[in-house]
Amino acid sequence: MRVPCQQSPVLAGSAALAALGALVLYLAEPSGYGKYSERAMPAAARLPARAAWFLQELPSFAVPAGILARQPRALFGPPATVLLGLFCGHYFYRTFVYSLRTRGRPFPVVFLVKGFVFCMGNGLLQGYYLIYCAEYPADWYTDIRFSLGVFLFILGMGINIHSDCILRQLRKPGEVIYRIPQGGLFTYVSGANFLGEIIEWIGYALATWSLPALAFAFFSLCFLGLRAFHHHRFYLKMFEDYPKSRKALIPFIF
Repeated sequence: MRVPCQQSPVLAGSAALAALGALVLYLAEPSGYGKYSERAMPAAARLPARAAWFLQELPSFAVPAGILARQPRALFGPPATVLLGLFCGHYFYRTFVYSLRTRGRPFPVVFLVKGFVFCMGNGLLQGYYLIYCAEYPADWYTDIRFSLGVFLFILGMGINIHSDCILRQLRKPGEVIYRIPQGGLFTYVSGANFLGEIIEWIGYALATWSLPALAFAFFSLCFLGLRAFHHHRFYLKMFEDYPKSRKALIPFIF
C-alpha cells in the first residue's frame, strides 16, 4: 500500500532549504572548513578529512537508498525511482569515492555535525517526496524536462568528478600546500568543481520538476557559488601570477 503523502513536511523542508541558501548569501562568509578552517576555528577539534567527508556524506546516500530499496525492483522503473537513483548515484560518489581519495585538510568536528544533519534532512526530503508524493505522467521519460535535466545532471557530475581529480593531483599525500589548478574548466573559472555540482542540481530540479529539488538547487547555487567567489579571491591574493582572465564561477562572466 502506498504511504500517503504529507505535504506539510515537504513544504516546510523546501522552505527551510531555500531560507538557508538565502541566509548563506546574506552572511557572505565561507563555511569554515578546508582552506578557511584555521581562520574560522583555530582551536576546534578535527577529524582526518577522509573520515569526516565519509561520515558527513553518508546519510545523503544511505537515507534515500534505504527508501529506494523498499520499492519494487525494476531496471528502468517508474520515473520517481530512476530520478532518486540519480540522487543516490551522486552521493555514492561523494561517500565512497571522493571522501576516500581526498587530500584535504583535517575537518572541524562542528562542521561535520552540521553537515551530517543537513545531509540527513535533505536526503530524507528528496527521497520522501519522489517516492511518496511525486506523480509523473506515463510519457515523462520523453518529456523535454526529463531529457534535458538528466543531460545536465550527467554533464555536471562529469565536470565535478574531473575537477575533483585535477584538484587532488595538485597535492602529494600529506601535503597541505596550495597550487594553481590547471586544465578542464579551471582554465576559465576558479570554482570548476562547484560549477559542475551546481549544474548537476539544476538538471536534477528540471528532471524531477519538484519543489524540494528546486530548493536544493537554489541552496547549492548560494552555498557553492559563494564558496567559488571566496576561492577566487583567495587565489588572487596568494598567487601573483594567477590568470587574470579566469572568473570565479561562470566562464567569461562572473
